Amino acid sequence: MRRVLILGSTGSIGTQALDVIRARREQFEVVGLAAGRDAETLAAQAAEFGVARAATALGADAAEQLVRDLDADVVLNGITGSVGLGPTLAALETGRTLALANKESLIVGGDLVTALAAPGQIVPVDSEHSAIAQALRSGAAGEVRRLVLTASGGPFRGRTRASLHDVTPAQALAHPTWNMGRVVTTNSATLVNKGLEVIEAHLLFGVDYDDIDVAVHPQSIVHSMVEFVDGSTIAQASPPDMRLPISLGLDWPRRVPGVGVPLDWTTAQTWTFEPLDAEAFPAVDLAKQVGRAGGTYPAVFNAANEQAVDAFHEGALTFLGILDTVRRVVDAHTPPATLDRGALAEAERWARQSADGLIAAG
Repeated sequence: MRRVLILGSTGSIGTQALDVIRARREQFEVVGLAAGRDAETLAAQAAEFGVARAATALGADAAEQLVRDLDADVVLNGITGSVGLGPTLAALETGRTLALANKESLIVGGDLVTALAAPGQIVPVDSEHSAIAQALRSGAAGEVRRLVLTASGGPFRGRTRASLHDVTPAQALAHPTWNMGRVVTTNSATLVNKGLEVIEAHLLFGVDYDDIDVAVHPQSIVHSMVEFVDGSTIAQASPPDMRLPISLGLDWPRRVPGVGVPLDWTTAQTWTFEPLDAEAFPAVDLAKQVGRAGGTYPAVFNAANEQAVDAFHEGALTFLGILDTVRRVVDAHTPPATLDRGALAEAERWARQSADGLIAAG
């Protein structure tokens, strides 16, 4: 029986995790839940799963305290945003397996997170990184030539940069494949999400940025690939459904039978792959620049982007203005001499303030 603590239980990742557990009560026990806003749904979840500890008003302190207090085998961090850093560090410090859907905590925390993690302690829940983790079991670390993250291309795949100036928030949220929250869906439209995933892949798997590529795959069937030194490429393919990577996060490295629907090989299918248009979508190149710089730069990149995304949805910034604002904030950043949680918090505060100032100035 695996004891599971779910952070962000009322969000997309959390509710799908509970779907997985609901059908497998003999395999998983929910020992704690935390959510930010939807107290009514949280209460219903706690009642259904017999959970005594459920925290509302989700923040670093409340979620972190749950991690430290509860006897869990697995902490599923499905919180959105860098507020997930504290719970991520707490899970690692207490020796829990961390099923990580909150990519921001790894990206912002960087070396602080990786230094705490024992080998295999972080299990990625992002579909791309779960796919890579699965494919990496086909060879030794020294046999890996490169990682290839796939991207759906979002709602604006094939568009030129000039044609993106007047797109609306509603258009940006019309993702062709995945149903996600506002920030993540907008990040998928700008390809910032893929840039963050490149940084995440570097930190999770220790592969150099020069050896991490992005390929556009609109069907979202191949979730990512690993190319080995002998020219072989191992790809993980499945219909787009987050329950599969979530289930692996809950019981890694064991697979949960029946959690996903397999591909139908009796029907004709066409899968396509295209190069990323870096001129129209420069977010991945900027993310690699930020990742190589390290330190507080990824925190600044992420925080400035969150402010810019909010401004876009409030009508204060154009779609192209999102990444333009992020780039200007990153370029203006002076990193501190010492990296710790205080420095990261201050860098985020500065980045949000700087982004807001640029947006207000027009």
